[in-house]
Amino acid sequence: MKYSNYMEVTFKALSVNEGFARVCVASFCVQLEPSVDEITDIKTAVSEAVTNCVVHAYPTSVKGDVILRCELEDDVVTITVTDKGVGIKDVEKAREPFYTSKPSAERSGMGFTVMESFMDDVQVLSNSFGTSVKMTKRIKSVSSEKVG
Repeated sequence: MKYSNYMEVTFKALSVNEGFARVCVASFCVQLEPSVDEITDIKTAVSEAVTNCVVHAYPTSVKGDVILRCELEDDVVTITVTDKGVGIKDVEKAREPFYTSKPSAERSGMGFTVMESFMDDVQVLSNSFGTSVKMTKRIKSVSSEKVG
């Protein structure tokens, strides 16, 4: 391993913090000098994961926290978005396109297919105490001298 770094931030599960999460991860990933397309992909995936926390994890008016962790290992970015909400009862069903736990709210799905299309790997762990979405992406534009 030539390069390793991480950051972690916790914020309230409010829709106004979705933009903060995108910028926070994008700013941290800049040290690997990703392409514009790579950083756009990462920001979109983070948006989807954080929006799930805001919309689905805390169904009452009392909003809990979102924990955002970003790790850089050589040329791989790993982003983990975690909540301590109600969890997802059926993760496989939730990963289907257009599935939503709030059909009356006219949601277009939980965004897992979007996350999967922009990231190299997406893992979802959930139980009645919360959900964790772990996404990884190899930054192809990283030069060997940058990570050394």
